[in-house]
Amino acid sequence: MLCALPATVLAQAQALRLDKLKVDVKRIEVDGQRMYEVDASGSVQAPPASVWKTLTTYERMNEFVPDLSSCRVLSRNGNEVIIEQQGMARFLFMNHPIHLVVRATETPFTAIDIALISGDMRHYESRWNLYPIPETGGTRIVFSSRLMPGFYVPGMLGTTMIRGDIERMMAAVLARIDSQYADKSG
Repeated sequence: MLCALPATVLAQAQALRLDKLKVDVKRIEVDGQRMYEVDASGSVQAPPASVWKTLTTYERMNEFVPDLSSCRVLSRNGNEVIIEQQGMARFLFMNHPIHLVVRATETPFTAIDIALISGDMRHYESRWNLYPIPETGGTRIVFSSRLMPGFYVPGMLGTTMIRGDIERMMAAVLARIDSQYADKSG
C-alpha cells in the first residue's frame, strides 16, 4: 500500500496540471489564406508580478520553453521590446527551423502584445493576459494567437501540430512559474 501512494500522488498532480491547462486551435480562412487561431489558458499559484517577471525575462525563455533554442532582446524602448527568437516546429517526422523577430508591447502586470516584424511566418500576432485570482492569490494566464506559417504545413495536421507546440509551451511556462514561486515561498 505504501508503494502505491507516490504513484497515486503523481497521477493526481498530473491530472491537476491537465485540468489547469486548456488549449484550443482552429484553422480559419482569412483572405483565402489558411490561418490558425489559438486560445490557451492555465492557472498558477504565483501572483501576477511573479508571472510577469517570468514572461518578460525574455533572455531566459529558451531555458524552459521546449523547441526554443535562443531568445534575445535586440532593443528596449520604454514598454516596447524587440526580440529575436530561434526554434523548431516539430510534428512526427517533420522538423522546421523557425526564426522570428517580434515586437512585444508590455502593459505591466496585465498584458503583453506581440507582433511579427520579420521571420518564418507570413502572419504572427499573440497576446498574453494575466488575471489575478483573488480567492487564491494566484494568476490565470491566457495566451491567444493568430498565425500563418511561412512554410508548408500539411492540411489538417497543422491544427494538431500547432496544438502540440502550444501545449508543450504553455505546460513549460506554467511549470516554470509554479517551481519558481514554490522555491521563493517555500
